Amino acid sequence: MNIKPIKTEKDYAEALQEVESLMNAQIDTPEGDRLDILVTLIESYEEKHYQILPPDPVEAILHHMESQGLSRKDLEPLLGSRARVSEILNKKRALSLSMIRKLQKDLGISAEILIKSYKLQTN
Repeated sequence: MNIKPIKTEKDYAEALQEVESLMNAQIDTPEGDRLDILVTLIESYEEKHYQILPPDPVEAILHHMESQGLSRKDLEPLLGSRARVSEILNKKRALSLSMIRKLQKDLGISAEILIKSYKLQTN
């Protein structure tokens, strides 16, 4: 089988190329087993070298709005007036604890993401 750890970008690129060639491998075959092992090694390498950071709270809210087809008006019951929604989404005002609770409860956005600190715009 001759599979080795992925230690360098070159190893990573070679593993990705091999995975691409094995994408149609059948389960419970030597090729399928090789694909499974390579994918596990690639995932491990990516976790160490290509870590994806969670979004800041406003980015998370905007993403949720886009994915759920929500408008700014839909946030008014959770954040306050139209002006308050604008201040939050433009990073002119920080989220309050009650806003965080409402966003988590009503929209299902992770409180862990919503409580993260983020830089406010000072203009």
